Amino acid sequence: MAILAPSILSCDFSRLKDQLLMAQEGGVEMIHIDVMDGHFVPNITFGTLIVDAVRKILPKAFLDVHLMIQNPQDCYLDFINAGADNISFHLEVVPDFDFLINLIQKAGAKASLAVAPGTPVHMLDQILPKLYLVLLMTVNPGFGGQKIIPGMDQKIIQLRKKIKSRGLNTLIEIDGGIHENNIEYLASCGASVIAAGSLVFSDENKITQKVREISDKIKRF
Repeated sequence: MAILAPSILSCDFSRLKDQLLMAQEGGVEMIHIDVMDGHFVPNITFGTLIVDAVRKILPKAFLDVHLMIQNPQDCYLDFINAGADNISFHLEVVPDFDFLINLIQKAGAKASLAVAPGTPVHMLDQILPKLYLVLLMTVNPGFGGQKIIPGMDQKIIQLRKKIKSRGLNTLIEIDGGIHENNIEYLASCGASVIAAGSLVFSDENKITQKVREISDKIKRF
């Protein structure tokens, strides 16, 4: 069953608590938090204080923290201590990603790898059994509001086949360019977690309604 993970990058931060509670009212169980450092990607977003705040607002939610940062090995533990349930870091920035995955798991969190659109999925072959999820970036990391890169549906399908053929439970998460006209199709391709920001938070008066509508659309996949 595919699930929705609203991305707080598209929240109105002056209304963060209210908007998160509206999403929760719609049935959300997972929240996606994009951390950007201004080095791995051009933008800077937020750090552990926001993760801690979201944890306090939604104490039972699963916090899915995506580290778009240059040196995740230096701060993964701070994010876990702030309340992260899953840490995704980029395969492209950590040569010994197996070692960091072990550290994250020993610290009590789930460990995942994020991959940029141009990174081939065969690079995940050896590590797949250890991952909670693979976060496929369907746009170039660093900016919200982009259109999905053509061909990413085939990448989802390819990765889903790899996972299924090996009898693994690894989830596939997608992030970027998700809108009402493609979300069902992408779920049907094999995406099991769908991070979406503006689709959920663009109209505060409809957050709860949007969460319910989207969840109903994708849960059959």
